[in-house]
Amino acid sequence: MMIKIEAIIREEKFEDVKAALDEIGVNGLTVSQVMGCGIQRGYEEVVRGMQIDLQIHPKIKFEIIVSSEEWEKKTIEAIQKAAYTGENGDGKIFSYEIKTAYKIRTKETGYDAIQAND
Repeated sequence: MMIKIEAIIREEKFEDVKAALDEIGVNGLTVSQVMGCGIQRGYEEVVRGMQIDLQIHPKIKFEIIVSSEEWEKKTIEAIQKAAYTGENGDGKIFSYEIKTAYKIRTKETGYDAIQAND
């Protein structure tokens, strides 16, 4: 079984989360800069002398594929601990099963495709 974990966190927690994942041995991940909002909605900012309401916030999205429920639990716990501030906007974590994976270069599939054996 392969599991995909998506974590959307505060920008300022990027280094903390990355270090936590490195510490537990997660070595394959994708990181994107994204925009979004949750319960906190937006905020006001002055742009060129005009006050505007921004409804979305800059966030960081981690995408990680793990090979077992044990790794899923370890990874989620590491992210939760590192990303936590206790304030609205700390983020969300989603996990779901992956049907299969394909490594383009070697044509390996499934578990073999997510291994760092290059």
